[in-house]
Amino acid sequence: MDPSEVEFLGEKELVTIVPNFSFDTIHLISGSIGPFRAGLPAQVPIWLAVNLKQQQKCRILGQDWMNTDDLNEVKEEEKLSKLFTKMPSNHFMDEAQLLLSVASDDISDADRIRTAVKDIWDIRMSKLRTSIDAFLKSEGLHAKLDHLTAMEINSVRPLLPHALDQMLRIQSERQQSPKIQKVRKTDTIGTYYCL
Repeated sequence: MDPSEVEFLGEKELVTIVPNFSFDTIHLISGSIGPFRAGLPAQVPIWLAVNLKQQQKCRILGQDWMNTDDLNEVKEEEKLSKLFTKMPSNHFMDEAQLLLSVASDDISDADRIRTAVKDIWDIRMSKLRTSIDAFLKSEGLHAKLDHLTAMEINSVRPLLPHALDQMLRIQSERQQSPKIQKVRKTDTIGTYYCL
């Protein structure tokens, strides 16, 4: 998957909106949404919330985890832990980018939330790069990393299979080729090396 496909999956997460229109239930393949009543909160997928917000038909309420206190707590916990900690959402980065790009006027402390999410992302990506580096240097065959989000896994996906393939080739070559013994011999034609 590429990042746009991971973002597509993140758009299916539910968010609360306050519509400024009334409409009956909408029946979709993924399930029914609504009914919508002006001024009453409703749960909808993020893709629909973004669409309605762009048409100025609703106000988006941020996700429960999108407040600066909780995000700063998650950031500190992530800094102190050697392992990856559980994130409030498997698509926290995608959700934050989508919602803050269209509804920063609806979400209080949008800039601070954006900064906290970016800080958490940077800490986790640094930790992920360090983990991958240690894994490759140890010449391990498998590893287990808990609590990675879909976008984080996707960010290392292009690198890791290629690196592991190269490591396997090097290991196979070491096992197949006999030990090289350098023996110098001289004859009438010249100097040569025997393997």
